[in-house]
Amino acid sequence: MEFIRTLRVEWLKTRHSNISWLCLAGGFFIPLVYLIGFFKDHSSINSYGKFAIWKVYFFQIWQFMAVFLLPLGLALASSLMIHLEYRNNTWKQVYAAPIKLTTVYFAKFTALLILTARFFVFFNAGILLSGIIPCLLIDHQWPRQGIPLAFFLAANAKLFITCLPVLAIQYVVSLNFKSFMIPVSLGIGMVLLTLMLLNKWKYAYLIPYSYGAFFIQNDAAFLNRVNIYALASGYCLVVILAGYYLYLNQKEKG
Repeated sequence: MEFIRTLRVEWLKTRHSNISWLCLAGGFFIPLVYLIGFFKDHSSINSYGKFAIWKVYFFQIWQFMAVFLLPLGLALASSLMIHLEYRNNTWKQVYAAPIKLTTVYFAKFTALLILTARFFVFFNAGILLSGIIPCLLIDHQWPRQGIPLAFFLAANAKLFITCLPVLAIQYVVSLNFKSFMIPVSLGIGMVLLTLMLLNKWKYAYLIPYSYGAFFIQNDAAFLNRVNIYALASGYCLVVILAGYYLYLNQKEKG
C-alpha cells in the first residue's frame, strides 16, 4: 500500500507539468506532420500499395521518432521528473515523510514508465487518426485494409522494451546530479553516438540507446542473431540496481 500511495503522489506531481505537455505534444507532433502532408499531396495511406499498408505506415512514421526524437524525449522527461523536486525544493519534504527510500526510488521510476506508456498511447492514437482521417476526407472511404491490432500491440511492446535502458540510465544520472543539463547532455551525446556508429560498427548493439533504431531497421538476420530485447532488459535491470545502491549510499540526498 505504501508503494501505491507513493506512486499516486508521484503521478499527481506530473499532472499539469511540463512532462505531461511533453508527452502530449511529442505524441501527436509527427502524426500531425504526416496528416498535413497527406492533405497537401491530396493522398492517403491507401496509396501505399496493395499489401500491409498499415505496417508500412507504422514503420515509416516511427522511423524518425524511434531513432532520434524518442531517446531525446526520454532523456528530457527523466530530467524534468527528478528536477521537479530540485526546482521546487521539495526533496526535504519527500525524505521527511515516513516513506522508505526503496519506495521513493522505485515509485519515481515506475511513474516514469507510466509516463512513457502514456506517450505511446498518444503516439499510436496519432498514427491511427492521421491514417484514417485522410482516407475519409480525401478518398471518401475507410482505409482499404483493416487495422492489424495484433501487430500494433506486439510492435509497441517491443519498442517499449527498447526504451527501458534509456529510461534507466537517464533516471539514475538525473538522481545523482543536481544540474538539469548533465543528464540532458548525456542523452544528446548518446543519441548522436548511436547515429554515428549504427551502421559503421558491428558492435553498435552494445550501445543501449541503439535498440529502437535496430527495431525500425527490421533486419531479420540481425534480429535473429542478436536479441536486442534481452539486452535492453538486462541493461535496464543492471543500471536500476546499480542506481539503487548509489541512491541508498548517497551522502547528501536532494
